[in-house]
Amino acid sequence: TPSQTTSTLEEPGYLCCECGIPVSPNPANICVACLRSKVDISQGIPKQVSISFCKQCQRYFQPPGTWIQCALESRELLALCLKKIKAPLSKVRLVDAGFVWTEPHSKRLKVKLTIQKEVMNGAILQQVFVVDYVVQSQMCGDCHRVEAKDFWKAVIQVRQKTLHKKTFYYLEQLILKYGMHQNTLRIKEIHDGLDFYYSSKQHAQKMVEFLQCTVPCRYKASQRLISQDIHSNTYNYKSTFSVEIVPICKDNVVCLSPKLAQSLGNMNQICVCIRVTSAIHLIDPNTLQVADVDGSTFWSHPFNSLCHPKQLEEFIVMDCSIVRDIKRGAGAGMISKKHTLGEVWVQKTSEMNTDKQYFCRTHLGHLLNPGDLVLGFDLANCNLNDEHVNKMNSDRVPDVVLIKKSYNRTKRQRRRNWKLKELARERENMDTDDERQYQDFLEDLEEDETIRKNVNIYRDSTIPVESDTDDEGAPRISLAEMLEDLHISQDATGEEGTSMMT
Repeated sequence: TPSQTTSTLEEPGYLCCECGIPVSPNPANICVACLRSKVDISQGIPKQVSISFCKQCQRYFQPPGTWIQCALESRELLALCLKKIKAPLSKVRLVDAGFVWTEPHSKRLKVKLTIQKEVMNGAILQQVFVVDYVVQSQMCGDCHRVEAKDFWKAVIQVRQKTLHKKTFYYLEQLILKYGMHQNTLRIKEIHDGLDFYYSSKQHAQKMVEFLQCTVPCRYKASQRLISQDIHSNTYNYKSTFSVEIVPICKDNVVCLSPKLAQSLGNMNQICVCIRVTSAIHLIDPNTLQVADVDGSTFWSHPFNSLCHPKQLEEFIVMDCSIVRDIKRGAGAGMISKKHTLGEVWVQKTSEMNTDKQYFCRTHLGHLLNPGDLVLGFDLANCNLNDEHVNKMNSDRVPDVVLIKKSYNRTKRQRRRNWKLKELARERENMDTDDERQYQDFLEDLEEDETIRKNVNIYRDSTIPVESDTDDEGAPRISLAEMLEDLHISQDATGEEGTSMMT
C-alpha cells in the first residue's frame, strides 16, 4: 500500500467524482485519496531484494561477476542497491533515494525511494516507499580459493642447493617487510626451499620480479593445460615458476675461476662471502679487496662453496699483528673500510696438547686479540674437490681461512631482547638443525649492520635489559634500531577490528 501520494493540484474549484470532497482542478478530476486507491505506481517494483556479501573480504557482489568494497550507507552501496531493481525503475521517474538507518548486524539494508509517474489523462503522482534488502552471506571466488588451499593457478618453487638456510631466513624477512605474502593462498616449506601458491598468474609474476630484485637468482616458467572450452576458445592453465637462488651463503669460502677473479680487479681466487643480498659480496682475506657478483655474472662463471658450515672449527688466537701497508697490484679493486688486515697465529682448540700452529692472513684484524676464540676452515687438512682449486698452485691456497669471532652463544641468546616475525607456512620434515641455523642468522643480524637495515626488528618486552658488567664484547642491536610490536586488542576495536588488523 502506498505510504504517501500527492498530486499536482491548483486552487479548489469542484467536487471529486468519486467521494464528493472539494478538489483542485486536475486532469483526472479526482481527489488524491481516490486516485491512490485506483493506481499504485510502485507496482512491479520489488519491495524485498537479496544482495550477496562476502564476510571474509567484506565485499558485495555486483552482477555479473564483480565483487566491490562498499562502506555502509555509502554512495557506492546505494548505487549497487539501485542496480538490483534497475529494470522496474526504468518505467518510473526516480526523484530521490536514500538509506534508512538499520542495525549494522541486522543483515538488512533499507532504501527509501521517491518516484513519479504520469497516470490518468496526464496527472502526475509522486510516491514514497521503502525497499528492504536482505544481505545474504556468500563466499567470493578469491576467498573460496584461499579456504580450499588446493585450488591454485600458479606456484613458485624457490630452491637453493645449500646446507644452510641463511638466505631463506633473510628472504623471509624481506617478504614480511614489503608485504609480498598477502596474495599467497598458502606457503609450504620443504627441506630445500619454499613453495608459494597463488590464485592468479599475475600475482606469481609479481613475486618472481620481487625475488629477482632481492636475491641473485634465475628462473624458468612452464604451464600445464588443465581444461579448455572449444566453443568460447578459453583455456585453463596452471603455471609453475622454478626459481633457483645461487648456492652461496654468508660465511662460505669460495674459489673463483681465474677469469672471474681477474675481471673483479685481480683478486685472489680464494675469497670469503661476507653477505648475500641482491648480489654476492666477496672479500679477499689476503688483501681486503671486495667485489660484488650479481646473478648473471655468477651463472656465467659459476663457483661453489669449498666447505659447508658443519666443517667450521674453533681456533684460539696465539698472536695477532695488524698489517699497516697493504701492497696493491695493478688494476686492484676497492678495499673494504670496515675490516682490518691482520696476520695471526692460531691453534685448534682440539689440538691444545700439541704445538701445531697455523699462520694466516685475515680480514678480522680489528676484532682479534691473543686468547680470543675464532671460527674458521682448515683447508690444509681438508679434502677439497673443486675444479678451480685443483688447478691452483698449492702455495696459493691458505692453510686456514678465518670466518668470524666466536662468542658464548648461550649468553647471547639469553641477552637478546628483540625478535623477528615469521611467515605463516606449512612445515614438513622439520630438522633439529633448523634451530641452530636460525640462531646463526640472528647472530649475523647482530654482527652485520648492512643486512640489519633491510629487516624489521621488534623489541621483545619479555626479556629484561641486563647490565653490561658481564659483556664479553659480543655485538648487540641498539634499542634505536628496534620497532615496537603493534598489538590491537579486542576491547579497543571489537571483533571486526581485530580480525581486520590480523
